[in-house]
Amino acid sequence: MDNRITGGTVHGDVYQAGNLTVTHHHPAPAPGPTPGPVWRPVRVGTVPPLASAFQPRPGLQEEIDRARERNATVVLTQVLSGGGGVGKSQIAATCAHHAHTDGIDVLVWVDATETAQIVTTYAQAAAKAGVPGAGGQDAESDAGAFLDWLAVTDCSWLVVLDDLTDLENTAPWWPRPPVGANGRVLATTRRRDALVTGNGRTRVDIGTYTPTEALDYLHQRLTEADTAHLLDDRASDLVEALGRLPLALAHAAAYMINEDADCTTYLHLFTDRTSRLETLLPPGADTDGYGRQVTTSLLLALDAAQQHEPAGLAVPAIRLAAHLDPAGHPQQLWTTDAAARYLTTHRTPGSSEPAPVTAEQARAVLRLLHHYALITHHTHDTNRTVRLHALTARAARETTPHADIPATVHAAADALAETWPKHEHTARDLTAVLRANTDTLTTHAGDHLWHPDGHPVLFAAGHSLTSTGLIHAAVTHWQNIAADAERLLGEGHPDTLTSRGSLALSYRRVGRMGEAIALLERVLADAERLRGEGHPDTLASRHNLADSYQRMGRTGEAIALQERVLADAERLLGEDHPDTLAARANLASSYRQTGRTGEAIVLEERVLADRERLLGEDHPHTLTARANLASSYWQAGRTGEAIDLLERVLADFERLLGEEHPDTLTARANLAVYYWQAGLTGEAIDLLERVLADSERLLGEEHPDTLTARANLAVSYRRLARTGEVIDLLEQILADRERFLGRDHSATRAAADWLRSWRSP
Repeated sequence: MDNRITGGTVHGDVYQAGNLTVTHHHPAPAPGPTPGPVWRPVRVGTVPPLASAFQPRPGLQEEIDRARERNATVVLTQVLSGGGGVGKSQIAATCAHHAHTDGIDVLVWVDATETAQIVTTYAQAAAKAGVPGAGGQDAESDAGAFLDWLAVTDCSWLVVLDDLTDLENTAPWWPRPPVGANGRVLATTRRRDALVTGNGRTRVDIGTYTPTEALDYLHQRLTEADTAHLLDDRASDLVEALGRLPLALAHAAAYMINEDADCTTYLHLFTDRTSRLETLLPPGADTDGYGRQVTTSLLLALDAAQQHEPAGLAVPAIRLAAHLDPAGHPQQLWTTDAAARYLTTHRTPGSSEPAPVTAEQARAVLRLLHHYALITHHTHDTNRTVRLHALTARAARETTPHADIPATVHAAADALAETWPKHEHTARDLTAVLRANTDTLTTHAGDHLWHPDGHPVLFAAGHSLTSTGLIHAAVTHWQNIAADAERLLGEGHPDTLTSRGSLALSYRRVGRMGEAIALLERVLADAERLRGEGHPDTLASRHNLADSYQRMGRTGEAIALQERVLADAERLLGEDHPDTLAARANLASSYRQTGRTGEAIVLEERVLADRERLLGEDHPHTLTARANLASSYWQAGRTGEAIDLLERVLADFERLLGEEHPDTLTARANLAVYYWQAGLTGEAIDLLERVLADSERLLGEEHPDTLTARANLAVSYRRLARTGEVIDLLEQILADRERFLGRDHSATRAAADWLRSWRSP
């Protein structure tokens, strides 16, 4: 009888995510016949050898040991999704090797992917152990006798059920509930639904390597192969790009050894969008005998999930998710019409339910993929509810048929656009997540989001960056969008003009006024030529150029353009059209800024009356018109009327839009300035301190409105001679302007001069 732990061929996926179960049995004296003699030690099945540069992962071992001390059944499952690749079979193999070294009496390693294999292995173990009643004629009978024997034997034993798949049908073949201290069970599985636990089993989560473990593995593996020269300063970046997944690291290290490719070279290949996993992590690099290609291992459970209810949805769902940010996207994306249409259209042909997929079914397929460890679905994180490992996502994308990619990409973009909040200030965290997912989708989509036109989500992401105050990121975004639009749609396409106009406004926000005006002049010329003098887009382009002229001090040109815009709008759109009212308000603002206050007030009083009549007293545009009129009253010396009007505006904004709406913050800041100029310094400082705190919290330290609030507060402190506080604020203002505007910007130089004047004796 051969009672040795054998090496050689590995059966099953050594590096898989899953569950490890440890069961302790405490047998009471049992009636019945005394167990027959057993050959010791008994060894059944092939225990996988430890992989090259094996990492012991002491944290996991300690957790398993703690579970053993509680006399429970321990189930190891991965924290991150992806099913295979995180090393659960290696952890189980480590436990088996330790048990062998410690002289355990009976050690049985079972390839548990099929129930029949469990039965067959138990029957073999019964024969080797000389179990009474095991006659060798009926495998199920012998397997049952083996389980009965385990419950009463005095022998020490360990049964490893590796890669349990069919939890529903394997329940009868779990060893009996704990009745003794001499036996235990380890089970590994990709599943993580309720069937994994129960009956005394405790789950222990397995994640990927820690950063230290991943680096240690790579260093040890390359050093042992006499190729330590392949390690370089990109090693940390490489292990992160591989998601610290043990299986991927093993294949990558083998590829590097075979090809004499250092970390930098391999990382470049790996991040190249044209490279595929089957090339970078090929089966030929499987020097440790793991038995499966990485892509196959990562998606091994997908076929099983595809067969479960809601049947036929697992594959299209994971393909859709794979084009989004692996760090997570919101649950509500799956309640959109776009997601439902995509799942319905791409459901497995011939499925039993051809009706449109419902939101409940979409949620059910997410739970299904979670149960099979292909994604992680945690509803407690509302903005990043659905996550998946980056390599799982890449494997899903690379196995998506080429013909299905355009529809998948557009479905993801449509779902993001549907999920985008109408009022971003009420959902800033959600908006940030949607921008991140748009970036990821854009990276994977290639040019598909530009057919037939630029997808709206591309423009929504850019406008979001601008409104959030991420101005430099907005510039980069609009540069890319404008270049793509010109390349794919042509010079005269409306999306090209729109993206150029948005880029120009971003340039203006960062102080690049010369570039902004040059681009806006080009946009206006193209709009007049291609869209016509009276097209709304032409009027908008003319207004944007006029506003830029105004900011550059080219007042005459600005007003001339705005007067033309208003005349065209009245003629083409009508006196009461919203664009006409906006043009009238913009012209009034320019009049006010150039000291033509009387003309400004005439226009603004008309705008306010029209908006009250057309939109109502409480419409946001009406409130804005009221605030603009207050500014002109103030400039005209009608101080009491100005303050009364703006106090009303602030109260209305707080009531209608909320305390934290950007327009509310602006009104509060303006009222503080009015108070300050009226000599109400205490009231002004109270408001300004609140404005600055709110801006820092809601908009961020780097938002232009935050910088303005900081400067206004410094001015107010100055009036009260609070020198120390003034200098502290000015130092921060100068640092901010140097960082965001550059040392040569006029605002930066003004801040530097101001600070020098306060520091001088």
